[in-house]
Amino acid sequence: QVQLVESGGGLVQPGGSLRLSCAASGSIFSFNVMGWYRQAPGKERELVATTTSGGLTNYADSVKGRFTISRVNAKNTMSLQMNSLKPDDTAVYYCYRHELGRGYWGQGTQVTVSS
Repeated sequence: QVQLVESGGGLVQPGGSLRLSCAASGSIFSFNVMGWYRQAPGKERELVATTTSGGLTNYADSVKGRFTISRVNAKNTMSLQMNSLKPDDTAVYYCYRHELGRGYWGQGTQVTVSS
């Protein structure tokens, strides 16, 4: 089993920044994909960004140029730097990890962008 713990959510004004972090523990396999998803009220969960253990990254079009995903493999941690935040970015953000054919989710952290 893999456990994922997110941190760093909160309330921020439009145009502001937040940094989310995710720490993985448990049965950790070196080759994996980690990512961030988000779910706004009344909407389906959607991909925000992913990063592979080899360093490849992928972003949703809606966050390209504003969000940056990064990871430290040796520490099994991942971060999401979110800049130029918009009200549409308001959602619960979930950390995700996929390894050995299984997916794992964190409990989620709320991000609210409002003036």
